[in-house]
Amino acid sequence: MRILLIEDDPMIGKGLRQALQDAAMSVDWVRDGHAGSEALAVGEYALVLLDLGLPGMSGIDILRGSRKAGNKTPVLVITARDELEDRVSGLDLGADDYLVKPFDLRELLARVRAVIRRHSGQADSIIRNGDIELDTASHALSYRGSTQLLSAREFAVMRALLERPGTILSRSQLEEKIYGWGEEVESNAVDVLIHYIRRKFDKDIINNVRGAGWSVPKDRA
Repeated sequence: MRILLIEDDPMIGKGLRQALQDAAMSVDWVRDGHAGSEALAVGEYALVLLDLGLPGMSGIDILRGSRKAGNKTPVLVITARDELEDRVSGLDLGADDYLVKPFDLRELLARVRAVIRRHSGQADSIIRNGDIELDTASHALSYRGSTQLLSAREFAVMRALLERPGTILSRSQLEEKIYGWGEEVESNAVDVLIHYIRRKFDKDIINNVRGAGWSVPKDRA
């Protein structure tokens, strides 16, 4: 899952990026309004974490412009502005949720999961496909009676595949779900992660399409 973080404070941004990465999300972090607006316009993101007080272009202007352009990417506003008028303005312009700084990282991650669930039409934290169930809150994967906890990157791979069951995802598509901007892409990381997942369960949990990529079988029920 790829997240766009638009935050100019280095300390807050670094902490948020690490927390999101620990929760199996790849993060693209930009530190000013114009760069954030450009990234949102061209990138495909599961969610945007948007500060309001940004240099160059305010978060409100980014939100207004993206919604006017028809961009429906979910936006969670994170800001020190706690006045009611600011909250109402952000929500009326199309923000999906609003969190006032300082906040607990556990609450932030819970709100991120909740916004993404609402956007995708999920009623709970479980992604289901046939014999496979993935808990997006606990990172537990269940398959044919066996349940195991996944590492952050194993979880990122399984989530990407389960969000598009039956679709072959290439190595580069899966790497985009694992790594953010500026992170070094480890050689054969995807192969290794898929090997670990199959070893925990069964090779049938993930299909290998030689020369093309990987997929999980689409549930025909």
